[in-house]
Amino acid sequence: MCEAFRNLDPRQPVLIAGPTASGKSALALDLAQREGGVIVNADAVQVYADWRILTARPDARDEALVPHLLYGHVPGHKTTSVGDWLRALAPILAGRDRPIIVGGTGLYLSALTEGLVEVPPIPQDIHETAMMRSAEAGGREALFLELDAATQERIDRLNPMRVQRAWEVLRATGRGLASWQDDTPPPLLPLEVTQAFVVDAPKDWLTPRIERRFAQMLDNDVLDEARANAPGWSPQRPSAKAIGAAELIAHVSGEMSLDEASDRVTTATRQFAKRQRTWFRARMRAWRSLHPEMCTT
Repeated sequence: MCEAFRNLDPRQPVLIAGPTASGKSALALDLAQREGGVIVNADAVQVYADWRILTARPDARDEALVPHLLYGHVPGHKTTSVGDWLRALAPILAGRDRPIIVGGTGLYLSALTEGLVEVPPIPQDIHETAMMRSAEAGGREALFLELDAATQERIDRLNPMRVQRAWEVLRATGRGLASWQDDTPPPLLPLEVTQAFVVDAPKDWLTPRIERRFAQMLDNDVLDEARANAPGWSPQRPSAKAIGAAELIAHVSGEMSLDEASDRVTTATRQFAKRQRTWFRARMRAWRSLHPEMCTT
């Protein structure tokens, strides 16, 4: 039981954020089993159907214990957005069961609690152009340099999907993403009516967990999952942004050794976790901090 979860208001939704491999899903499951509620995904890659093991989605055993919503409900070839996620979440928030919203996608959680401007849909040809350019050497940096100055100052330039999205918005609307964000409407779920927590996962504590989790994925047949995805694989497929997907496809296709793939995946995961921690520190200062030693699951 996590000490921070004692005496929670059963009427208010619970939000649990944290970097990858920090144990936030286990915390949500433990809370839901003890106090009731439904677990709702707030992870941008766990929405996709085709990489269950690699994205560390809850397994069938966990799903049988407690209802899990918005996991794996989007086909891997279909583009989705934070706006789509918010629209899917709205009826859940209006339901009878308390939602326990858990994930590591800071944009989803900030859009939920701070609001999200509705940018017009991006034409398919612009999206395809952005995908192709992003896949080129130096493509992400080239897209970034074409953004308006206000968006450049605000965006995480190391996040390829955010840079690509900002470029698409500017190209499609003639207006920078920062300008759209300045017209943000009221949030779907204001932070003050939630019980919001963020897992404080120090690097030295998190790194071995990342390595152990990938080793466990290998034991849990993630290579079979890669083989199943290989026939329709494309780096432009929306679900291809799952960390490790490209490396595992390269391995099962005979283009990369398993040792090299494993090293690359764990390195990329550590780098991603660092970006997540940076986001949480900058954007979630009002959230209650959960220290690993405070919780047992």
